[in-house]
Amino acid sequence: MQQSAVPELAHTQTRPIHWVATATAVAGVMALSSLLQPNSATAAQPTAGPETKAAHAAAAPGTAGVEFPLTCGPVKAVVQKKATGDLDGDGNPETVAVVHCDAPMGTPPDGVYVLTRGKDGRARVVATLADPKTGDTVSDFAVRHGAVFATLLGYSSNDVPRCCPDVTDHAKWQWKNGSFERSTSPAAHSV
Repeated sequence: MQQSAVPELAHTQTRPIHWVATATAVAGVMALSSLLQPNSATAAQPTAGPETKAAHAAAAPGTAGVEFPLTCGPVKAVVQKKATGDLDGDGNPETVAVVHCDAPMGTPPDGVYVLTRGKDGRARVVATLADPKTGDTVSDFAVRHGAVFATLLGYSSNDVPRCCPDVTDHAKWQWKNGSFERSTSPAAHSV
């Protein structure tokens, strides 16, 4: 073992007093940090006009207890995905739900439904954007900027096995002239 050229320094050997000093310093920092806390966040909120008050007063309708126009036989309808947003510009949020039958096997087709609150406050279906009778399933789904976006997976013919969709369609629905208009991306293609 090689000897150090520097003589032993007093502070290189730990003694009980060093541990006491370190513990006292840590306790002091902790005590001081509990006394010095940042102020509460005070982000500027927009002035609430009549339309923003109405938007905050109404909550988006829920999906529990809603009768979806979907025939499922002995199984129940299941809400797979949902999103909310003001789709018609009235200041009240709507809920868009992707729903299918709770089939024990296979991939059941999805329906995409728009819900709003009735005058009685209960949620009700007001539009069907994608009908499950077409056999499509929904992979991606979102509500952004007052529009509904979905990726629909479907079949080019009845000969294609129902397990393996071979057509992808990117759809967008937007409220125009009193109804939902669908536009399809030119990127709709076979898989």
